Amino acid sequence: MTKLSVNINKIATLRNSRGGNVPNLLKVAADIESFGAEGITIHPRPDERHIRYQDARDLVSVVKTEYNIEGNPIKSFIDLVLETKPTQVTLVPDAVDAITSNAGWNTIEHQSFLKEVIQEFQQNNIRTSIFIDTDLKLIEAAAKTGTDRIELYTEEFATQFDLGNKKAVKPYTEAAILANKLGLGINAGHDLSLDNIKFFKENIPNLAEVSIGHALIAESLYLGLENVVNMYLHRLK
Repeated sequence: MTKLSVNINKIATLRNSRGGNVPNLLKVAADIESFGAEGITIHPRPDERHIRYQDARDLVSVVKTEYNIEGNPIKSFIDLVLETKPTQVTLVPDAVDAITSNAGWNTIEHQSFLKEVIQEFQQNNIRTSIFIDTDLKLIEAAAKTGTDRIELYTEEFATQFDLGNKKAVKPYTEAAILANKLGLGINAGHDLSLDNIKFFKENIPNLAEVSIGHALIAESLYLGLENVVNMYLHRLK
């Protein structure tokens, strides 16, 4: 079964919009786990516009399943990850002012940098994952960094699927097949939703984990958080 890690950035965005502590991010994380999710994901950014660095610290004692911290490995992020020691760190090459992640790593150009960062995290028993597009040459280069996993950037699939183009999953299937051959674990995320998650999972061999936030929280406004978490779990079985 593919694990569901719920990204709670949007909960932090809602909290920050009014100040104070409503909704309580830590309680929401604990409740999401109690509803059946197998992981909690956060993506703190330098401006702390949603997840704050202190949130990352506070969640250490709350998350009982898998704790995944995403972000661009600048010094402050690296220091935060080494301090909190999550289950997994996902390296994402997003710009400081990016609204959301919009590209995967060029693992050829940045191979030596990624290798150095990954080694430091692995020495601290933190599983590593690289956010990446489906280019097979980049998948091959990712394996040379020593990373444990890759996370397939799925925006293009989601966009095309909404247009009725189910063939758009083919590059992701091919990337997964190659990643499996290279011994890489496979995660996926970005714009996955209740509409497309079952089809995507069925076409990605050995999909270990999906990280879903924006769609899941938006869907929960209509259907309820506990219900939506379990709808994802059902589709991922």
